[in-house]
Amino acid sequence: MHATTVAVDLAKDVFEIAIAAHGGGVATRRRLSRRQFHRFVSELESGTQVILEACGTAHYWGRQCQARGAIVRLLPPHYVRPYVRRNKTDRTDAEALLEANRCGGMHPVPIKTPEQQALQALHRLRSQWQRTRTARMNTIRGLLREHGIALPVGAQRLRARVIATLDTRGTELPGLVVQMIHWVLDDLQAIEQRLTTVDRDLAQLGKPHPIAVRLQQIPGVGPITATALIASVPHIHAFRRGRHFASWLGLTPRESSSGTRRHLGGISKRGDRYLRCLLAHGARAVLRAATVRARSPERLTR
Repeated sequence: MHATTVAVDLAKDVFEIAIAAHGGGVATRRRLSRRQFHRFVSELESGTQVILEACGTAHYWGRQCQARGAIVRLLPPHYVRPYVRRNKTDRTDAEALLEANRCGGMHPVPIKTPEQQALQALHRLRSQWQRTRTARMNTIRGLLREHGIALPVGAQRLRARVIATLDTRGTELPGLVVQMIHWVLDDLQAIEQRLTTVDRDLAQLGKPHPIAVRLQQIPGVGPITATALIASVPHIHAFRRGRHFASWLGLTPRESSSGTRRHLGGISKRGDRYLRCLLAHGARAVLRAATVRARSPERLTR
């Protein structure tokens, strides 16, 4: 293959490929099945530049191309989208990748290792179970509220409160409702056990990792946040300074400026919501601990 740049629109079964010659224009177009694309990747010449969109399976295909000596660039999808001309098709998506790659200010996404992807998958599963746990709790609250029983706010001792409520006021409820509540309680207990297991596994995975150990020296950062950072950020040097990392997380203000007028709005919240919630939870824990220390009797008597 004698091409300088190969843009691939990834998919599950059909892959659209645009091959650009030295002049920059599209020299060849190909539409391949999954098996044909495997063969295409195995025939890549060393030094060929491969442009992929940072979407599902992109890191896997990026590693496969790198193993053949290719130079792989993963481009953020929301930055590639403005380069799509007219209607969105696989062909125009591949052309948009070529156009976006010509932009000098386009920063590629680092390719993740299989270990980082597995770690991120574990965090994604944890996040889904957390949402399911909240949904089960809301289901129980809704069932009881429909029959005039309101539970106190809080999730720490919800199971014990529900069982106590059923013991004292269970006769007021229809038998079918009591049965449904027990079903949901069983689901809730199983989910909480899985969450406990995942948290324990994440803590064990973070112990031998030097970066995770170093991150946990930051106040408010524990093993879960540290492993989430490692899974989400393949290489910290992809950011030139700390402010760029904060902007990627969505912790910088939204800006709308023109000329001599500069307007900074609220926090943009454009980054990874799960990761930002972990960091915010750690920051709140640090603030609470600092407030308790400031109000302690020992400090007040000094």
